[in-house]
Amino acid sequence: MFKNVFKNKGNMTTENTEIDQKIEDVTLDNNATEEQVLAEELSVEEQLTKDLANEKDKFLRLFAEFENYKRRTTKERIELFKTANADVVGALLPVLDDFDRAIIEIAKSENEAVTKGVQLIHEKLKNTLNSKGLEVVDVNAGDAFNADFAEAITQIPAPSDDMKGKIVDVLEKGYKLGDKIIRFPKVVIGQ
Repeated sequence: MFKNVFKNKGNMTTENTEIDQKIEDVTLDNNATEEQVLAEELSVEEQLTKDLANEKDKFLRLFAEFENYKRRTTKERIELFKTANADVVGALLPVLDDFDRAIIEIAKSENEAVTKGVQLIHEKLKNTLNSKGLEVVDVNAGDAFNADFAEAITQIPAPSDDMKGKIVDVLEKGYKLGDKIIRFPKVVIGQ
């Protein structure tokens, strides 16, 4: 009987070894699977990190684009306000010229009340236009001609050698609205 027990013990050890081997194989498989899961989790984390970085980049680009849009539209709006009156002011320039000519002619008359009344209206119109940003382009006879700030209507022989290439006469005043010239002064230059 003892022999049988010991005989069976050898079989049991073999069976136990086989069972232990199976357990080890399953454990190794489980460990390998867990490592794969951890690797997959790391790759999932890495993927999420990459996705987050991409989304942040998209957000920053969109935000920068929106900021540029706001700056551009604000700048355009300011430019529009600056030049919106340009058409109206440009249309009033001939009226201002007529007032200048009228004052010269009325000053020749002897009626002081009419002269003073026209001068008051003229000053009021000039002050109103100046408050809207209108300025006279300062060009006088004897100044050097600059095509960027004046329009040459004609050339005449210079009265003297020092007037060659210079402005001899200003026929029509020029005006600028802000920094932009809306009408160039019309001048005669000496040659």
